[in-house]
Amino acid sequence: MVNAFKYILLCFFCFVVTGSAQEKKQIEQKKVELSGIKKEIAELEAEINSRAQKEKESYAAVENYSRQNFLLNKLINKLRAEEKEKEDEIAASSGEIVKLEKEIKQLKENYSKYVLSIYKNGKASELAGLFDSKSLEQAVLRYKYLQKFSDSREKDLKDLKLNKEKLIVIKSKLESEKKEKEQLAGQKETEEKQLEVKLTEGKKILSKIRNDKAELRKDLDAKRGAEIKIKNLITKLIEDAERKRKEEAERLAKIEKEKAARSKAVVKTPKASKTETSVSPKTETAEDYDVDLSTSSFSSFSALKGRLNWPVSGGKIIKKFGENRNAKLNTVTLNYGVDIQATADFSVKSVAEGVVSAIDWIPGYGSIIIVTHKGDYRTVYSHLSEIHVKEGDKVKMGTVLAKVGESVDGNILHFEIWNSRTNQNPEIWLARK
Repeated sequence: MVNAFKYILLCFFCFVVTGSAQEKKQIEQKKVELSGIKKEIAELEAEINSRAQKEKESYAAVENYSRQNFLLNKLINKLRAEEKEKEDEIAASSGEIVKLEKEIKQLKENYSKYVLSIYKNGKASELAGLFDSKSLEQAVLRYKYLQKFSDSREKDLKDLKLNKEKLIVIKSKLESEKKEKEQLAGQKETEEKQLEVKLTEGKKILSKIRNDKAELRKDLDAKRGAEIKIKNLITKLIEDAERKRKEEAERLAKIEKEKAARSKAVVKTPKASKTETSVSPKTETAEDYDVDLSTSSFSSFSALKGRLNWPVSGGKIIKKFGENRNAKLNTVTLNYGVDIQATADFSVKSVAEGVVSAIDWIPGYGSIIIVTHKGDYRTVYSHLSEIHVKEGDKVKMGTVLAKVGESVDGNILHFEIWNSRTNQNPEIWLARK
């Protein structure tokens, strides 16, 4: 019994150590990711500082700040996610401590009752009970009962020691988790302040170049390139989704084939069926397989045509879908979506339920979010300043995705709708005001 206790305790500590090692590996990976983002921000900052004063007040500087803002948002979202994970770990550890403390209390009470009973009656009373038996059968039954009772008390004592050891380990882990959460919260607050500074600096430069035709032409050229990049990004998402669907179909077909083969084998050898099924390999499930986040549970997107919620409240379209003439530059540009001017409310909301499939930065459009909806529809939101979601998040209609950022045209949200590889006119989809 002592060896068994030592083995259980050793297993528990091995589990804790293994878990800690895995956790340390994950933490190191996250640190590498965060340091990579911080390094790129530092490089962009150095690039800005190395420019002459005139260059600091250019469209290139605006793009530099825009990229920094995107990276800071990415950094903040990662820290926010880590902080949430740490909160969940703290809650789990706290719950485990409460559970262990209850078990320890119960075990102590049980053992106290046993000790009190021995103190009052003594071990001799147990032997006397055996000798007072009316028959051999009754004596054997009493002996078995006393033996079982003694084993139970011994087990309680060992469980008490084991739980105390567990409690020490988990309390230590909890304190470590609390310190880590405090550090994450501090880092997040620092980066949020830095983001606020960068947004202010970017706005100052924008106000100085709004009437500079040469700089505005650079913005226009960047936007033309941005449309191609968005189209390429949409194509990549479609190809990834098609590949995942094909892999999933092949996986399901393989499972059906294996089931049919097993059924056939059972019919041929009915006597061996029990043995065969009991040792059959584990069937692969959706949880074990890397499949794309499904949109099958979402409501129809196509059914919302003509009554789709607006991505910003109280906004108005200032650049329509298709060809638009730029009055300042006297040029015609092609718009793949619509540009919506935000006024009082800068919150950008998902127009329908879906899954966040991409968050990226594109010159000309800055930070962008793409949400995938049912029926191979996707919505694109760009010119964003603060991002509140991460890739893989399932969002509902009206979920706040981000805030409208400031561009050379003001607080404008560029909004697109795609069905597979074809871009749609959002004005046909959005509800009439």
